[in-house]
Amino acid sequence: MPSFILYTLFVIYPTLNSFNLSFTNWDGVSGDIHYIGLDNFKEMFASERFYNALKNTLILSVTLVLLENIVALLLAMLVDQVRWLKSILRSIFYFPVLLSGIVMGFVWAIIFNYNFGVISQLLDRMGMGALKIDWLGNPSYALLAIIITTVWKGSGYYMIIYLAGLQGIPPELHEAAAIDGAGRWKQFRHITFPLLAGAMTVSVMLSMIGALKIFDQIAVMTDGGPGFATETLTYIVYKVGFGELRQGYGTALSLVLFLLILIVSLIQVKLLRKREVQM
Repeated sequence: MPSFILYTLFVIYPTLNSFNLSFTNWDGVSGDIHYIGLDNFKEMFASERFYNALKNTLILSVTLVLLENIVALLLAMLVDQVRWLKSILRSIFYFPVLLSGIVMGFVWAIIFNYNFGVISQLLDRMGMGALKIDWLGNPSYALLAIIITTVWKGSGYYMIIYLAGLQGIPPELHEAAAIDGAGRWKQFRHITFPLLAGAMTVSVMLSMIGALKIFDQIAVMTDGGPGFATETLTYIVYKVGFGELRQGYGTALSLVLFLLILIVSLIQVKLLRKREVQM
């Protein structure tokens, strides 16, 4: 009961109250609250800033789901195949997951810095300074920098899920396929990949939800900039609600984000569940 009361006070009640606040012009500080009907939603769907944030969110989500799961699967297969240093490799690949998102963002912000970053310094020392890129100051590359950082941090987490799936596949299946003349690619295509469908369902769903809610890296590395080049739905909720003191409008945005995550998650699960194979 104590746990349920705390959960109700800090999760259930605020969530339900957000529906009420989305129809107000509350600034998040004063007790002066006025109901304005659907004005917040009308402003949202007429705002270019909202559609820009939605576009960035979708680009990040699709790209991160693909890259994180591909990299994670490759790492899992590498760790599963090696005979020596298996535990050390697994720990090395998982280590970025343990880092705070804020700390990781600061580290990568330094790496990508145009003037004294590691990448720029290496290019200068190799006499290739003309190839330097202002990763965080150029709208064309800022989103790519966020993607690289997030893939580096998150892939180790999904690697563990895929590794568990790989270790659950009976080795007799691969041995029988090898005897029948199937090479590594055919074994992966017809045995490994289908039997990893369960692990893939979990990994893809978690990576998609994480991508839709991405915040730490953007807050530390770009602050949504340059301009609005890396502003996502999650970040615009924060900027509007706490930076511009428009909690009513920010809450309306958060409801749209919640519905987006819910719809995408349900569609994902329904589609991916069809691929799962029961052994």
